[in-house]
Amino acid sequence: MKLSQIADFQPMIRKTHLQLGDQLGLAIMRGDFKEGELLPSEAKLCETLAVSRTSMREAMRGLVAKGILESKSKVGTRVRKAENWNHLDVDVLRWQVAVADSEIYLRKMFQLRYATEPAAASIAAQYATPEDHIAIGEAFDAMQTAGKDLEKWIEADLRFHKAIYLATHNEFFWSIGQLFNIALKEMFKITASGAHRPRALAEHRALMEAIFAGTSEAARELSLKMVSNATDDVLSVRRSASSKLQREPT
Repeated sequence: MKLSQIADFQPMIRKTHLQLGDQLGLAIMRGDFKEGELLPSEAKLCETLAVSRTSMREAMRGLVAKGILESKSKVGTRVRKAENWNHLDVDVLRWQVAVADSEIYLRKMFQLRYATEPAAASIAAQYATPEDHIAIGEAFDAMQTAGKDLEKWIEADLRFHKAIYLATHNEFFWSIGQLFNIALKEMFKITASGAHRPRALAEHRALMEAIFAGTSEAARELSLKMVSNATDDVLSVRRSASSKLQREPT
């Protein structure tokens, strides 16, 4: 095979193994393969999924790197316990969100927000740079100008919260901020359709101003209030949707 042909061939391998990783990752998250269970042999998987061994091995390596699988010579490839998975990995989170029960997903996301957002806001108030202020301010401006465009509102809201995490200048918070592009998107879709957006905008402005002013404790309290109100907003929107569904004729 010529070098030019190899160059053309490699992207196909990468694309196939990423697709395989998605298939297998989702299957594991669904419980098709249980914790501690051995996967079918490489040959069997390749035959079933109609893929090459090269692509399969690349996909398996990716899942091993994420802590989902472990492979041992003469034993096979086994699904590890969920406590060993890298839950901060974007793919792992994406797969979990795709298959999660909505009630459980929302509960866990609010637990995460309560645990991290007020702290991140407080730290950002202490360490944010002028560049961070610009990023937070631009995201807030985008929220203001989104109007009735829900997609623009959601994207701007996500940018706002991510910018605060990045403004902590703490790489451990950065990982959480990166995840929110996926983890909070579904939650924000629920709340964006409610009638509370003027209040939410005022809350975001107050939090932004506290961070800009460097008032750490005020930023913490405002962030905690924001998350608490967001919890109530989600519950309210879901109750309203459920009530409407029950009233509709069958």
